[in-house]
Amino acid sequence: MTYVKTAVSLQRPLFDAMENLAHSLNLSRSRLMSLALEDFIHRHENQRLLESINEAYADGPDPEEEAIQRGMRRIQRRLVEAER
Repeated sequence: MTYVKTAVSLQRPLFDAMENLAHSLNLSRSRLMSLALEDFIHRHENQRLLESINEAYADGPDPEEEAIQRGMRRIQRRLVEAER
C-alpha cells in the first residue's frame, strides 16, 4: 500500500482531543486520523446508498408488481384458511 503525507489544519481543541484519544488507544495520530477518515467515508457511502434505495422505491410498486402481490396474498390466504 502506498502512503501519502499531507498537512491538515485543525482547531486546537480538536487537535488536543485527537492527541488524548490517540494516546489512550496507543495509536499514532496518523493512524487515528486514517481510521476516522475511513469511518467517515464508509458512513457517507452508506448514506448515499440508502438515499439511492429510498429514491428507487419512492414511487411504489408498478402495476405488474401489484398484480403479483395480489396473487401472492390470495395464495397465502388460501393456505392459511386450509390449515384451519
